[in-house]
Amino acid sequence: MQLLCYMRSGFSARSAGVLTRESEVLGMIQESKPRSSISSVQSGLSCEVSSMAGRRALKAVLIDLSGTLHIEDIAVPGAQDALNRLRQASVAVKFVTNTTKESKRNLLERLQRLNFDLQEKEIFTSLSAARSLLEQKQHRPLLLVEDSALEDFTGINTSEPNAVVVGLAPDHFNYQTLNKAFRMILDGAPLIAIHKARYYKRKDGLALGPGPFVTGLEYATDCKATVVGKPEKTFFKQALSDLGCSPSEAVMIGDDARDDVGGAQNAGMLGILVRTGKYREGDESKINPPPHLTCDSFPDAVEHILTNLL
Repeated sequence: MQLLCYMRSGFSARSAGVLTRESEVLGMIQESKPRSSISSVQSGLSCEVSSMAGRRALKAVLIDLSGTLHIEDIAVPGAQDALNRLRQASVAVKFVTNTTKESKRNLLERLQRLNFDLQEKEIFTSLSAARSLLEQKQHRPLLLVEDSALEDFTGINTSEPNAVVVGLAPDHFNYQTLNKAFRMILDGAPLIAIHKARYYKRKDGLALGPGPFVTGLEYATDCKATVVGKPEKTFFKQALSDLGCSPSEAVMIGDDARDDVGGAQNAGMLGILVRTGKYREGDESKINPPPHLTCDSFPDAVEHILTNLL
């Protein structure tokens, strides 16, 4: 299978070799790729690269999880080996996710079952950011998250709630629960969105994220939610805080043009968009500036980093 590369600057990618994939799995995790305006430059890395003027030497790589490394219990082909190659380079690696379907511990166990080499301390989640805000403000939340994620809020007082926290909670997004949240917000409770993703990728296709439900509560109550996860600048800066580098020395890899790439670039990082997971044709044109790089998958992104950014 030939992969194509097209450029917007004189910054050229070197040959990355042809990647082989299992067509059945890739067909499920990868949406159709834009090809109409692409000219064949070389076989190997499939990418679109923007300018890197004024960048510092790369010190850290932030990596999204769901849709970038895996979809539920299926890994993106070649992602484990690519991560191992990246770890051998002189960069720090951290995993940043808006996933609110499960606790950090459950997420770690899922990834380790898929043979990914990572540790719990390397994962920074929007659940962690939400917990920090609740502790800082001493809120007692009504938690609209899946039961499997409640573990990450252990010790937080939820009696007589005075704040509404919304994550991805398919089992709780019913009229009765949302109406309770609506009334609390009308009575003055702050609305906290763990994130506002429009949708995400499951094995059976795209599915609604928490964003539409948060937006519905905002509309009904005429208030604005505080968002703690991606694409907020504070989320990315918190993720980098213990890595000893600035945003200008980091790159983010993800499948969400707005939340992963756009958020990272607004925070001062480079953003690499992958055409797996929730990616849909034309997503790269939905943000300004466009992604530094758009490529087929995580292994391609790693190849670009190892070849051109180090």
